[in-house]
Amino acid sequence: LEEAAFQLQQIFRIDISIALNILGIESMRAGHYGIAYTCFKLAADRGYSKAQFNVGLCYEHGRGTEKDLEKAAFYYCQAASSCHPMAQYRYGRYLLCHRPGDGWDRHQRAVTFLEQAAMAGITEAQAYLGVLYMRGLHPKEKRGLKYLLLAAKNGDAQSRYHVGVCYEQGLGVQQNLAEAKRHYRESAAAGSRSARERLRV
Repeated sequence: LEEAAFQLQQIFRIDISIALNILGIESMRAGHYGIAYTCFKLAADRGYSKAQFNVGLCYEHGRGTEKDLEKAAFYYCQAASSCHPMAQYRYGRYLLCHRPGDGWDRHQRAVTFLEQAAMAGITEAQAYLGVLYMRGLHPKEKRGLKYLLLAAKNGDAQSRYHVGVCYEQGLGVQQNLAEAKRHYRESAAAGSRSARERLRV
């Protein structure tokens, strides 16, 4: 009976969190940012990762509460620790962009979160990692190209452009101008100005 009661409490807790998060989303769509933030916060405090991510967004963009990147990062971290892919991406970026000088461990933690998000299919994480690996102090070109290709396959025009650059310059792959041109054309067709300029050259 105790186990059954515990399970019912867990289900009730989760259901309330889901309902609060949905109410928050609907309130956000209606422009009621304060109500949305309150709903997200209540669900987040119950440990619901989707709501934790939404609270992070509220703090990052100043919706329903004051803009506060530290608090946004705190909630992104909580959601990322529960394997929320978009939170992993945002928290990884936060660690690299706002705490770049805090040591190698923080850098590795950021990259781990970004890689988890990338492997979960988050195009933004794939594109970010691709550029990160290409431009680091010790570039890992093959790894960078792998992530750029993933992002390009998911429709990211800028990543497709960067793949073209890799083929044109032989970064992480054997130089192949015909392949570079193909990637530039696809990128330009998707709206990349950089690719259009490169094709003219």
